[in-house]
Amino acid sequence: MGIYLSSPKTEKFSEDGENARVRYGSSSMQGWRATMEDAHAAITDLDASTSFFGVYDGHGGKVVAKFCAKYLHQQVLKHEAYLQGDIGTSVQKAFFRMDEMMRGQRGWRELAALGDRLNKFSGMIEGLIWSPRNGDGNGNTDNWPFEEGPHSDFAGPTSGCTACVAIIRDNQLIVANAGDSRCVISRKGQAYNLSRDHKPDLEVERERILKAGGFIHAGRVNGSLNLARAIGDMEFKQNKFLPAEKQIVTADPDINIVELCDDDDFVVLACDGVWDCMSSQQLVDFIHEQLNSENKLSAVCERVLDRCLAPTAGGEGCDNMTMIIVQIKKPVPSGASPVDEPSASPGDEPSTSSEKLPASDDANAEPASPSDEPSSLSEKLPASDGVNAASKPAECGSSS
Repeated sequence: MGIYLSSPKTEKFSEDGENARVRYGSSSMQGWRATMEDAHAAITDLDASTSFFGVYDGHGGKVVAKFCAKYLHQQVLKHEAYLQGDIGTSVQKAFFRMDEMMRGQRGWRELAALGDRLNKFSGMIEGLIWSPRNGDGNGNTDNWPFEEGPHSDFAGPTSGCTACVAIIRDNQLIVANAGDSRCVISRKGQAYNLSRDHKPDLEVERERILKAGGFIHAGRVNGSLNLARAIGDMEFKQNKFLPAEKQIVTADPDINIVELCDDDDFVVLACDGVWDCMSSQQLVDFIHEQLNSENKLSAVCERVLDRCLAPTAGGEGCDNMTMIIVQIKKPVPSGASPVDEPSASPGDEPSTSSEKLPASDDANAEPASPSDEPSSLSEKLPASDGVNAASKPAECGSSS
């Protein structure tokens, strides 16, 4: 794993990893923020046939993102629905379980330990410690027993984080998202959003917020939080007469399940610091361009973050930024190496599966024009409300 500082205010950490099925690279940048509040997890061997990737963008503090990077994938693996093959249900329950685990004496003690460690080390070391690697705890799930103590009535942290997770099992991709981090798939060069940005002004979010007794001011929940869904943020989850999915802010993720095929180039997960600077299609175009000259996926991630980083403090490009690129390996012709062909060529034969892959119907996106050219690398690319991506993946093997 390479580590380098690209400016006095910028810290980066990146990695590359692979197994027989997937190949990934990731990178995080502190940017111009005083602290690093992002975390991520990449577990290519969640089990023998399953890989897990997650991006967690913290706000109001670092500990909830670090907590999720440490424990969320364990809880996915542990739930009985996972053992029955229902990954969608298991990952949804894992999101809610994070809020449950952070309450009480045990939750307080764990968050305090994370906070102590974060206070003692620099942002760079935080990234090293709290980006779980393969084999880190995926076989050591915890029953999380109740503990008596002075903080037994601890309601949970007032800070929180977004969570965007992609789970790959065989030819199936399961995406779960709560917040404004985003998952995008490139299919034959076209960007398709597999998650929705949960902003308070979306109709379904506004309706829940108001019914739960909250309000929206200046685009923020109760005038403070610019997200409608998140893990943590327990001050917005105190209505004892409502279930977790109907609180002012909820950890309830949108679940999107699609079938992968040979037309798929890669999957990207990134926090909003990236999407503030590049639209979904612009990012996919940029990654394709970089893959022409760079095979190391973490290096491509770093080029994206360098591209997004503002030259001075202030405005877009100053946020913490984290992203993961995942390539799903395809059959390699005899005599060729997987490294030689990181993405599908235009002449590849279409997949035998012709089923259309349903992305979430409420993805806030419009199809990009096929003739759109990637913007100049020297120009700042502000993302608009329309994130310049198609809302449903094109049929496998169809012409784009």
